Amino acid sequence: MSEPSKPPPSPSASPAEVAKQDAVLQDRLRLIRHRLIVLSGKGGVGKSTVAANLAWALAQTARTVGLLDVDVHGPSIPKLMGLEGARPDMDAAGIRPINFAPDLKVMSLGFLLETAQDAVIWRGPLKYNVIRQFLRDVNWGPLDYLIVDSPPGTGDEPLSVVQLVGQPAKAIVVTTPQSVAVADVRRSITFCKQLSLPVAGLIENMSGFVCPHCGKVTDLFKAGGGEALAHEMQVPFLGRVPLMPEVVVASDEGTPFLQRYAGTPLAASFTRIVEQIQKAEAAPSAAQA
Repeated sequence: MSEPSKPPPSPSASPAEVAKQDAVLQDRLRLIRHRLIVLSGKGGVGKSTVAANLAWALAQTARTVGLLDVDVHGPSIPKLMGLEGARPDMDAAGIRPINFAPDLKVMSLGFLLETAQDAVIWRGPLKYNVIRQFLRDVNWGPLDYLIVDSPPGTGDEPLSVVQLVGQPAKAIVVTTPQSVAVADVRRSITFCKQLSLPVAGLIENMSGFVCPHCGKVTDLFKAGGGEALAHEMQVPFLGRVPLMPEVVVASDEGTPFLQRYAGTPLAASFTRIVEQIQKAEAAPSAAQA
């Protein structure tokens, strides 16, 4: 059995060095037009799957996209993107993310683990430092969108991500329709409001099972809970994403679902979600014009 993964050494830095590091972080972030943090109040709602496919869908609209996985204890993006075992290169400019497609770059804490069995056993301050170092040292270059797959909940890691990514970031909140998930995700939206993080919208994932034989939709987890929550909390509702057996196949094989099943109801739902996100992003520019 391998030893628990250890954080990179973080020698104490002088105030001048900390200021220099912060300046580098801000220089990186200034090259990113839109920052979307994918959040959920609980695990198991398909947050990482949504993040991966959202990044792919945005890249198909001729946008340059970065997908950053900072889920310290459960980095799923390497598996979902077929990048297990990938190791990023480094040069004088920093860590170079993995090129998944011409307009899609990927970086994950999972790339730094020696094996897929390694457990990350770090306390809060260490996790904050590693997330900060990750955001500072990854050399994305200019991006239209950075999609951040954040850990679930409202604890240390999501708080660190929101604080470090900074303005003008927005949240994409993911839920499933059933009441137990909606209750936890309600707290996630409150978390965003308390941190003055605008919510770009809420996605209701696993919203109905699409039969592969007849195409009929069955509401396994009820329906409409996410949309009702969006209205209650006064945040945009981006849409419902149905549950399809092919999602499991694509995820296990390391392929974004949308890359393989472009003509499905699920793909159509992501197209509508992306259209809403881009329409909202363009609105301030239109207003200023």
